[in-house]
Amino acid sequence: MKADRGLTIERMVELGGVSRASFYRSGPDRQPRPDPDMDLRDAIQRVALEWPSYGRPRITAELRRRGWEVNPKRVYRLMREDNLLCVRKRKFVVTTDSNHSRKVYPNLAGEMVLTGIDQLWVADITYIRLQSEFVYLAVVIDAYSRRVIGWALERTVEDDLTLAALRQALELRRPAPGLVHHSDRGSQYASGDYTDLLKAQGCQISMSHKASPWENAGCESWMKTLKSEEVYRQEYRDLAEARASIAQFIDEVYNQKRLHSALGYRPPVEFEQVLAVSSGLETRA
Repeated sequence: MKADRGLTIERMVELGGVSRASFYRSGPDRQPRPDPDMDLRDAIQRVALEWPSYGRPRITAELRRRGWEVNPKRVYRLMREDNLLCVRKRKFVVTTDSNHSRKVYPNLAGEMVLTGIDQLWVADITYIRLQSEFVYLAVVIDAYSRRVIGWALERTVEDDLTLAALRQALELRRPAPGLVHHSDRGSQYASGDYTDLLKAQGCQISMSHKASPWENAGCESWMKTLKSEEVYRQEYRDLAEARASIAQFIDEVYNQKRLHSALGYRPPVEFEQVLAVSSGLETRA
């Protein structure tokens, strides 16, 4: 059998590098097959748009929460085909001033084995750039549930900043005596007002060694999440706009929706609720 211009079918498939069966299957009248993964691709892209920093494990977990029965290999393949795999840069900024004469405390957190919430809180400070100035964010996080339980955003990095975040956490949680509060040894955390408030609540004070940011890795990790998923995606005009946007991210997105692999791919608030039910305790909303 010859095709137009005198080429035989055999010669055409040889030149095209395809089999005879493939040639006949791809004839001019044949309609393209629908993509069986189209709906799943759409679901993956929706998750990726909502959570740009999610990799394959978290996207797989989120899909399962939405009712999809998928395995990680299939999700990885589709993400690779659709160019949804991302490489995130890591960077570290030192914001701690440990050159002060205030009392510092030993690191108690390093040897702790956590079994529940309100056993260990971790605290830290970072800076956020606005259009014409820098502002400073202090946070307090429950190390077990990863929930942000206190935060404050101000123009200065004075003692009042960290005190405001701590008071918010104490008001929300009202922890029993014995809680360990861990931070770096910055002057704000070593101030008399801050340590006196902790002691008055029956809290034990723990601090990282000098120039050892990895000893407060929980907070460092959260700061990177905040920067990559909120701060670097915004252009805050002023303090009020930054405060409103960060409040929404912490209260409505991070605490309520963002999945954590260490929490069985649950958000912090949901993890605490499940923990409360399993332990017969009433969670603090």
